Amino acid sequence: MRKNKRRGLLLLIILILTLLVIKYGNLLMSHFNYPSFMERLPFGAKCEVPLAISSQDNNQNGIADALDIVDGARQEVKRGTQYDSSYYSQGYPPEGKGACTDVIWRALQTAGYDLRALVDDDIKKAPAAYGTTGKNPDSAIDYRRVRNLQVFFQRHAEELTAEVKPRDTENLVNWQPGDIVVFAPPLEHIGVISDRRRRDGVPLVIHNGGPRASEADALTNWPTKIIYHFRFISDKKAGAL
Repeated sequence: MRKNKRRGLLLLIILILTLLVIKYGNLLMSHFNYPSFMERLPFGAKCEVPLAISSQDNNQNGIADALDIVDGARQEVKRGTQYDSSYYSQGYPPEGKGACTDVIWRALQTAGYDLRALVDDDIKKAPAAYGTTGKNPDSAIDYRRVRNLQVFFQRHAEELTAEVKPRDTENLVNWQPGDIVVFAPPLEHIGVISDRRRRDGVPLVIHNGGPRASEADALTNWPTKIIYHFRFISDKKAGAL
């Protein structure tokens, strides 16, 4: 009798865990680092997506800006930056702390761009475009708001498709390293497209959705839909600022 009860309890626990994985598995995949061995598993042919980035090199370090942006974002992962969206009066959160938007400015900083200064300047030039932020700007936090970055990139970056089609090279070639992706409310979020891809060609996202920065399978697994896809470093808008 006891054995049957234990077996029944074990089966119930397994069932509950299975249901939790089914319901929340995608969410977990979007928050934690994508294991490198997953890219080597022999499940289906690997979808090869060509690299198609601008040669623009703002800081003249011999590395294309798009790849500098990826490297800068990846440093957040290597540092294990803890999620922290707190307000800091001096503007910059301490190293090792930050939110999703902090991945963006730190990534662009690696390519030689001061996103805080660029956003501040743009708010001064076009306050109406930024809504309530334009009426009451705060340099310490404005560049750390997803909606403000969304407006900034709408004004100064190339807007690309928000659609993701696994194993469709024609679609996936639009998703290149260093691109910026924005997800919809209520879990609005922003991240950097990685130079690593799943076997089906869908790129990983370098972001910080908590508890720490990660290079994760978030593009198709984040709980809310993609609303914007930007390329700040592009031949079409190079030098637009």
